[in-house]
Amino acid sequence: MPHSGNSADGVSRRAALRRMGGAIMVAAAVTAGLPSPARAAAPPARGAGPRVESLLGRLTLDEKLTFLHGADDPHDLGQAGYVPGVPRLGIPPLRLADGPAGVRVTKHATALPAPVLLAATFDPALARRYGEVIGREGRALGQDVLLSPMVNLIRTPYAGRNFETFSEDPLLSADMVTEEIRGIQGQGLIATVKHFALNNQEKNRTSVDVRADEQTMHELELRGFEAAVAAGAGSVMGSYNKVDGTYACENKQLLGDILRDRWHFAGWVMTDWYAAHTTVAAMAAGLDMEMPGEQAFGAALKKAVKDGTVPEAQVDAAVRRILTVMDRFGLLAAKPPPRPGRDAAAGAAVALDIAKAGATLLHNRNRTLPLPAHASVAVIGPTGYVPFVSGGGSAHVVPDHAESPYQAIKSRMRQGGSVGYALGADIYGRALPGGALAPAADLEERTVPAGRTWTYEGNLTVDEDDAWTFAVHYSGERPEVVLDGTELFPKLPGSAEHFSGGLVAVAPDGLTVRRASRALTAGRHTLEITAKGGAAGQTFRLRRVTGATRADDVAAAVRAARGADHVVLFAYEDATEGTDRTSLALPDHQEALITAVARANPRTTVVLNSSSAITMPWLDEVGAVLQMYYPGQEGAAATAAVLYGDVDPGGRLTQTFPTSEDTHPMSGDPRRYPGVNKVEEYSEGIHLGHRWYAAQNVEPLFPFGHGLSYTTFAYEELAARWTGRALDVEFTVRNTGSRAGIAVPQVYVGPSPDLDVDQAVRVLGGYRRLALDAGERRRVTVRVTPRTLSSWDTGRHDWVLGTGRRTVWLGASAGDLRGSTDVTVGQRKGK
Repeated sequence: MPHSGNSADGVSRRAALRRMGGAIMVAAAVTAGLPSPARAAAPPARGAGPRVESLLGRLTLDEKLTFLHGADDPHDLGQAGYVPGVPRLGIPPLRLADGPAGVRVTKHATALPAPVLLAATFDPALARRYGEVIGREGRALGQDVLLSPMVNLIRTPYAGRNFETFSEDPLLSADMVTEEIRGIQGQGLIATVKHFALNNQEKNRTSVDVRADEQTMHELELRGFEAAVAAGAGSVMGSYNKVDGTYACENKQLLGDILRDRWHFAGWVMTDWYAAHTTVAAMAAGLDMEMPGEQAFGAALKKAVKDGTVPEAQVDAAVRRILTVMDRFGLLAAKPPPRPGRDAAAGAAVALDIAKAGATLLHNRNRTLPLPAHASVAVIGPTGYVPFVSGGGSAHVVPDHAESPYQAIKSRMRQGGSVGYALGADIYGRALPGGALAPAADLEERTVPAGRTWTYEGNLTVDEDDAWTFAVHYSGERPEVVLDGTELFPKLPGSAEHFSGGLVAVAPDGLTVRRASRALTAGRHTLEITAKGGAAGQTFRLRRVTGATRADDVAAAVRAARGADHVVLFAYEDATEGTDRTSLALPDHQEALITAVARANPRTTVVLNSSSAITMPWLDEVGAVLQMYYPGQEGAAATAAVLYGDVDPGGRLTQTFPTSEDTHPMSGDPRRYPGVNKVEEYSEGIHLGHRWYAAQNVEPLFPFGHGLSYTTFAYEELAARWTGRALDVEFTVRNTGSRAGIAVPQVYVGPSPDLDVDQAVRVLGGYRRLALDAGERRRVTVRVTPRTLSSWDTGRHDWVLGTGRRTVWLGASAGDLRGSTDVTVGQRKGK
């Protein structure tokens, strides 16, 4: 999606916004308490109306072309893209904003939990509320098009944008995207589903050629997109990558054969930012809009129309699709729908509800949680004191406020209780030691006036061999820091230069942060610094983290742990678009910190603010693990509510957590990930995520659908019947514990004996989120649709129902199956 907002040659006008510094520290609230909208967006139009045809007939070629590419906004609101409209005909401009977890503009907006946490609720109704917040707020903040939601599957645990999407499972992803789009568009904001298609990693994302067979594409990745189209999404964003040798944004199979011919998509297709490659081929394939500029669809397209290589009818078709969606949302009316005001309190309430509902308890030994109200607690870790609101890249939102977990926990203290804090792991660095620089210089708070340049040439003396991490904090152009003749902070390729994460990239005071690690020998090292004030002047500082400072931080954390009844240790992994992770381990020596603290106090709860699956070699040392992902502006309050048992941790994993780097579907085969010679093969086929673990009989660390409660549940009286139109699975869930709690029973279905195609050992057939009081029992029916019971037949190029006797399982997760039964689906062959 407009993610990076920068080209190979430089950064677009979005560059300043992308730095949205300080937003991590403030957390925002906005939007949508969401009364039912008076006017919901209409279903997708099957053809243009008379108003559109009238306007199209009056547009000049030059005016038509302005709809097909981005332009600079004369009244920029900090959004990602802009289309100017045609004032003489009363056609308004379009403003397009990023928004996977809230509206990303220069003004404050509600910072919602990351979409992966939303999906962890296993509650499509919450996805509708999530979309309503964004939809209303986008309209309130002057936007017309939302560049979200993202529905690409979580295929590799390393992918940098896993937090921006929903799940490894196609059914869960389809359910969530359907309701989020309905929520967004019900508020009058046009939704854009992305990134179409097979964009499941950030590494080499602009060049990788994805090879997936027809069955794999339709059964896995395309299912969520098809659901989004069925839900009426106004726009689709094409992805960067190639698919079978052709860039997705000019791939006729994707844009024409599948999207428009098979699914009857009536909206428009835009590129991801700077993802246009050709003019003639892209137009012929069905691309409608190039963003954010006009390299392919500006003067080049006009020339192609004039010389006859692009029929003007293709231009008309693209413009017609855009205008038809605008008309559907009332944007072409004489009196367009009024924009609502912000409702920060209502938006915050939804953010809090979702953060609580998606909190996922992975491990709870000896009833470490919930915390006793009167216990003394040591909060440890940088994200215990600095709220981790959102991931980096286009998902980052500037919120109105964000409380720290330390503050939220402290507010819970009862008489006799206490709370202390220890840093544990320094992510922003300490001042360089006094006397280390010759000549002496203050590099802790250096101010460079506008139009001036400050330089330093000298030596840095290191007392002993050690691993140093340098951190430069700056408010303007990044200072040049040369150590022993090598630049510490060179310009990074592509979007990585501008998107470095949602936490570690910005200091608490809003300065941008970059890091570099070096092994230094004892003695003197040359140091040269050049810092430019630029037009506005700037402040910068140079700091360091060393082995000695790390040891001090761990020692302080251990002392705090020993002096408390309980420890709540906040651990993080900071993901961003444009960059994949290189390891599933927690970064920055956090594993050693967790181990040391847990050995000092086994009543240690680790709260994870991570984007995706991580490995946990320290798991047996700790008492509990609570997965909170990137919980948004209300994350601290939600975390505290779960820790103290105000609410049951009702979240469930939307992705499988592997035991190690070597035991997941992408491990051991670089052709699967990250690709060889920029060609990537989806050779796992339909066996993705939990399906792969079942097929390979590999035990994960935590299975798909896993999540613990503070109570216990029994699953009983399983029965299944084929109605002739669907498979109804009935069962009873009983709360067998002493307190209320959340159960998420899941139905899985085995293969059909009548289909001669590859099939999974088990597919997710359906699920239900239940709130049950102590002792309560409830009879539940989960309907498994024919689509879920079907497989894609490459010979027929279509779906085929999997008839015959099939096994149905009921479980608390893909790895905790509580019972099974057999049922005959449809008619067997020959009957």
